[in-house]
Amino acid sequence: MGSWVFDNTYPLYDASKCPLIEREYSCRHNGRPDSQYEKYRWKPQGCELVRFDGKDFLKRFRGKSILFVGDSLSKNQYESLICLLHSSVPNATYTMVRTASLSTFKISEYEITVMLQRNVYLVDVVSEKIGRVLKLDSLESSKAWMGVDTLIFNTWHWWNRRGTTQPGSDWSEPRLKNCLLEKEPIKGSTYLGGTLQSVHAMKDVLKTIRKPVYLLDITTLSQLRKDGHPSMYGFGGPKAMDCSHWCLAGVPDTWNQILYNAIL
Repeated sequence: MGSWVFDNTYPLYDASKCPLIEREYSCRHNGRPDSQYEKYRWKPQGCELVRFDGKDFLKRFRGKSILFVGDSLSKNQYESLICLLHSSVPNATYTMVRTASLSTFKISEYEITVMLQRNVYLVDVVSEKIGRVLKLDSLESSKAWMGVDTLIFNTWHWWNRRGTTQPGSDWSEPRLKNCLLEKEPIKGSTYLGGTLQSVHAMKDVLKTIRKPVYLLDITTLSQLRKDGHPSMYGFGGPKAMDCSHWCLAGVPDTWNQILYNAIL
C-alpha cells in the first residue's frame, strides 16, 4: 500500500543526457510538452524507500551480471536501470551491444554486465506446420540464463493483453478512451480496475517453488500512473496510442528503486 507524492527532487536522472533510451520511451524527445509525470515518488504506507544510489548499486554488483528476461516492459525497466547507472558515473567507459534477442550493457570500471533477453512468454515459441506454437514445457532459451548472478523475469503483459489502450472506467473516468491528456496519477492506493485473478494465481504458485524467488510486486502502483504512459509520444507517434509502456524518466525508475531497496 502507498501513494504517489509530488517531489521536486525528481526525476532521478536527466533523460536528455542518457543516450541509452530508445525512441519508444523517449517521450520528451518525441515532443511531449509536459514534464510533471517525471516528478512523482512512490511513498509506501508506514515507511520510506531509500533513494536509488547508482554508485552504491555498482559497488554491490561489481564483477557480477544481471539479466532481464521478458517483453517490452522488461525493456522499459532495463533501459531505466542502465540510465540510472550511467547517470551515476557519466564519465565512465561503457559499451552497449544490441542484437535481435539480446542487449548487453557493460561498465568496464565496475566489471558489471546488465543484459536484456527478449522472451515475451518465457517459454519457447516455435514454428510448426499449423503455425506458431507456444510450448509450455520447453525452455530452450534458458541456456542464456546459465551463470548469470541475478535473473529478473517479467511476462505479465502478454498473458493479460488487452491492447495498448486502457479503459477510462478503470480510472473512474468512463468517457476516456485513452491516456493522452492524463497529467496526474490516481490519488490514493486503490485501482478501480481491481487485481486480475492471474495475479493471485501467480502468487499462489510462487509459494510452492522450492527455490525461493522474490516477487517485485509493482502492479498496483504502476496502474495508478495513468499519466506516465507515452500515449502519442511513443514509437508510433500520433497514429499509435500507447497506454501500456512508460516514459523514461518515469515509473520504471521506481521499479528499480524498489529493486535496489530489496537488495540492501
